[in-house]
Amino acid sequence: MEKKVLVVDDEKSILTLIEYNLQQAGFEVITAMDGEEAKNIALQENPDLIVLDLMLPKMDGLEVCKHLRQQKNFTPILMLTAKDDEFDKVLGLELGADDYMTKPFSPREVVARVKAILRRTQMQTEASEQKANNDLDQININQLTIYPEQYEAYFEEKLLELTPKEFELLLYLAKNKGRVLTRDQLLSAVWNYDFAGDTRIVDVHISHLREKIEKNTKKPVYIKTIRGLGYKLEEPKEE
Repeated sequence: MEKKVLVVDDEKSILTLIEYNLQQAGFEVITAMDGEEAKNIALQENPDLIVLDLMLPKMDGLEVCKHLRQQKNFTPILMLTAKDDEFDKVLGLELGADDYMTKPFSPREVVARVKAILRRTQMQTEASEQKANNDLDQININQLTIYPEQYEAYFEEKLLELTPKEFELLLYLAKNKGRVLTRDQLLSAVWNYDFAGDTRIVDVHISHLREKIEKNTKKPVYIKTIRGLGYKLEEPKEE
């Protein structure tokens, strides 16, 4: 079955270019030219992925992303921006975008990134469907339980709502329990392509994880900041 991609951009030439190249790659493509239309289509059509421009009329890309996540819609979002601006990137990821591309870009690069995101999503879906077996490998760290094959994590027996990148970051930290990892190491391992030193992206995701597994985010007991070095995940000490 063809994967459905919603492409949103208010520049007709860019919209047509991305649409054509995705169709040539075998995707079903639906389009929108403003944020309000994009939000409505996303909720009605349930696309497999959204390519979302940041600067849009009626409702910008950040607002669209925020609204969808508030509606518990976790469709993967690849956000596009004409600004090479770290604040925009970090804010977009804070609001739930899964990946980022800065204009100008090649159509092949967009197609490659879309395929990569969908591969991760497919792995997550397939792993979740295999949940029936209780003997799946798991990582236990106190009240935190991670099922790598299922792409799921539980804290105090409650399923955590994690974006793909949040899960991958948590898993990498857990696999390296007790080891100090620099921000650059985490960027390389989890994002696996050059973010040009945007280490704040790591900090944002660490903050999100702490909100979900720490009783007191100002005094974390799982994910510790090692000043001047990076982060490490450790077993909480008994009080």
